Amino acid sequence: MPAARFRKSSSPKQPAAIIGAGIGGIATAVRLALAGHKVTVFEAQESFGGKMHQLVLPGGYRFDGGPSLFTLPHLVDELFRLAGRDPQEHFRYQRLDPITQYFFPDGIQLTAWADEEKFAQEVEQKLGVPAAEVRAFLKRSQAAYDATADTFLQKSLHKASTYLSPDVLKALAALPTLGLTSTMHQRHAAAFPQEPRLVQLFDRFATYNGSDPYQAPATLSMIPHLEHGLGAFYPEGGIYAIAESLVKLAEELGVQFRYNEPVEEILTAAGRVTGLRTSQEVYDFGLIISNMDVVPTYRHLLRGQPAPERTLRQPRSSSALIFYWGVGRRFPQLGVHNIFFSEDYKREFDAIFQDKTVSADPTVYVNITSGHTPTDAPEGHENWFVMVNVPHDQGQDWPTLVARTRQAVLARVSKALGTDVGPLIRAEHVWDPPGIAARTSSFGGALYGSSSNNTMAAFLRHPNFSQQLEGLYFCGGSVHPGGGIPLCLLSARIVADLITR
Repeated sequence: MPAARFRKSSSPKQPAAIIGAGIGGIATAVRLALAGHKVTVFEAQESFGGKMHQLVLPGGYRFDGGPSLFTLPHLVDELFRLAGRDPQEHFRYQRLDPITQYFFPDGIQLTAWADEEKFAQEVEQKLGVPAAEVRAFLKRSQAAYDATADTFLQKSLHKASTYLSPDVLKALAALPTLGLTSTMHQRHAAAFPQEPRLVQLFDRFATYNGSDPYQAPATLSMIPHLEHGLGAFYPEGGIYAIAESLVKLAEELGVQFRYNEPVEEILTAAGRVTGLRTSQEVYDFGLIISNMDVVPTYRHLLRGQPAPERTLRQPRSSSALIFYWGVGRRFPQLGVHNIFFSEDYKREFDAIFQDKTVSADPTVYVNITSGHTPTDAPEGHENWFVMVNVPHDQGQDWPTLVARTRQAVLARVSKALGTDVGPLIRAEHVWDPPGIAARTSSFGGALYGSSSNNTMAAFLRHPNFSQQLEGLYFCGGSVHPGGGIPLCLLSARIVADLITR
């Protein structure tokens, strides 16, 4: 086995290697480059982005391959400002209004407006729930977010210094209201006991971190505030533009990206990292950040090193089954984000998390960007990113599940729209959990690493640093603070702070 020739540098600005060019790795590269490090990013695929890649199908249909919702855009702006750039000269976005179109099985359609008061009035008009009750719920969601975000999302939970900060006192004072002993569903059902459709709407936010609202703690009821309070946004050029603009910034700062060069081993000696062995070469590095899922990082890159088994064996989050459809007509009643709800939400989540299969009647999410970026589809057509929440891969018969789910999706959407969608599909591509796992090194294709289906989930996520190996750090969706664009960007901030401190 080749050994790196590493000699620990006396300079705190020693070269850094980042494994994986996902959004967390890219943001970490920017931050470390600004801190004076020479940064090299190793990526197994032919390009950057990880889950945040793009896909183009025959006929001129472009899709954002993975994430489709964008919140907390200031976390992207922050990176440009740190580099002394005006963010608007490099990356632009607009606030969505409306945010989401909801379609219920009984024919009710509800619009989630950006303005909270307008949304509350919409709920009162369509579902009969007093607007004041909706406002009160959203106010509680905001209060929980404000009390906890500074501590639980923006700092390491595995450093004693975190618990000595004033923010902790604010979080501790809010504990009685956070619902640590109840579930999201229980909190929503108590808030809206006479309206199961509104309960279902707010339960949906558990899927933002791949969890089950019937198990996840009520603390996660703060998630609606991200959309309804802070806003949902659409980047010019689509979600892929986030990764694209940040890679350009990183390259301007001197970051080197080495594509088609998978890392095969993290080399270690005497309790610290010493370098990397890739498919092409052995490199000396005393500072390594893994943006790869923490499970394959330990199982494949750190073979022979002690692994935190309790952490690695935490239940995985859900995955996704995605159909990319080029659709041969426009549907003006659809927006950027569209949800077609199932009849029985409890049964759907039981199928995912208990039975490890796909519900026969799944909720369907459809993301369409061609209304905002006309070049994403031919004139008069639309690009449909159609997603169903499914379990991570555990050896299921995916070809059979894909075929069955495709029919269920077409039935659900066609009924809601009053149009047979199947004959309108002009181009198609499918991404299932095994495919997600293969392309992104996500264990089992789990989109968010471990699930948040218990009260202690936040503390059981892997820390952003190794507790055994000096010089090894972790960023991205499988470690603290979690998955999704904002949390991956926050993981980069946490890692950079730990390194430069």
